[in-house]
Amino acid sequence: MPRKYFGTDGIRGTVGQPPITPDFVLRLAHAVGRVLRRTEAHPKVLIGKDTRISGYMLESALESGFNSAGVDVVLLGPVPTPAVAYLTRAQRASLGVVISASHNPFADNGIKFFNAQGAKLPDDWELAVEAALDEPPVWVESAQLGKSRRLDDAAGRYIEFCKSTCEHNFTLKGLKIVVDGAHGAAYQIAPAVFHELGAEVVRIGCAPDGLNINQGVGATHPQALLDAVKAHGADYGVALDGDADRLQMVDARGRLFNGDELLYLIAADRMARDVDIPGVVGTLMTNMAVEVAFKERGVKFVRAKVGDRYVLEELEKHGWILGGEGSGHLLVLDRHTTGDGLVSALQVLHACVDSGKTMAQLLADVTLFPQVLINVRLQPGQDWKSNTFLSEETRAVEAELGEAGRVLIRPSGTEPLLRVMVEARDAKQAQACADRLVAAVRAQVPA
Repeated sequence: MPRKYFGTDGIRGTVGQPPITPDFVLRLAHAVGRVLRRTEAHPKVLIGKDTRISGYMLESALESGFNSAGVDVVLLGPVPTPAVAYLTRAQRASLGVVISASHNPFADNGIKFFNAQGAKLPDDWELAVEAALDEPPVWVESAQLGKSRRLDDAAGRYIEFCKSTCEHNFTLKGLKIVVDGAHGAAYQIAPAVFHELGAEVVRIGCAPDGLNINQGVGATHPQALLDAVKAHGADYGVALDGDADRLQMVDARGRLFNGDELLYLIAADRMARDVDIPGVVGTLMTNMAVEVAFKERGVKFVRAKVGDRYVLEELEKHGWILGGEGSGHLLVLDRHTTGDGLVSALQVLHACVDSGKTMAQLLADVTLFPQVLINVRLQPGQDWKSNTFLSEETRAVEAELGEAGRVLIRPSGTEPLLRVMVEARDAKQAQACADRLVAAVRAQVPA
């Protein structure tokens, strides 16, 4: 069944427009609470958020909705999305709730959920919540109303968890690291993690004002990190996105490494330490060069649909531990249940420190194929699937590229965008083909 509200990563949209309004969010929490109470007499949920100004409003609405359904609430304040996943498990809560629109601008926000084990919830659960939303509310009696409290040391607990994912004697002493928190949820936590492991930390993107999240900084705007690494003569740069589940890194020479490269580096480090890596999961967007490199090392490579939840599904299906996306969502399941930018960065730094090699040296086997990705904003009512001109151009481009490239056209799960991607060994050819496809999309005028 198609979902009415849930996208690839929870419910997301522009604040003040349905469904990201306080009245809907209150109803949503009430519906979720009713679903929880089908299996638990008095559930407990944790609520964390990023630094958007709208987080206060939505947090209050969620709190009221849950309490009205007889659900206790624990407020975490601003913490990364993966912190909510960890703390939900550590606190034995029934559910973790995150108020965030991840890498989107501050005017957007969203709600996403983790189960008691700190993992994303299945489609069936989301459909059950949507069905409950269509039912009239059922307020519990006063004596059964939920209570709310704040977890005072949520950030400190998560900092200790991040450090615990490394060996106890691991140190970053002697290294200067630029940390870009995207003015988001990890603005205090990320610098603290690297500092407590011994690094000299230079902070950028760590001064949120409610309106500047992801604005010119963070994993989606890596130029700020590149400039800062150069200006400070740093050894490494680490950029997170607004909710800190996405990662990009920079080395001392100013080279930017994306999620595809970092995924390969982490896997290669495991193999160098004789850890069996039977397979790795990427997505439809993963660079072909990474797939080729894994296959040359006898490692199976499977592509999932775009979205870390689908990567996780494939990992669980095969019983593997490593997967990720070029955008920087990396899953290292023997360290955490969900994508975690900080934990992934520590895995990369651990590999570099232990081996004595740079990121570039550890990635000597991989030279990424040129990949052109263009986001085309769809007009209201535009049905790109019925665009015969686009279909014809797509077939023509695929024929031109043959086995030396590929085309992927897919809608965004969170915005009214069509993502047009072309990959080829030749950069000029990739750009020209992508431009042709984008022109075909824009040639369609909605009825």
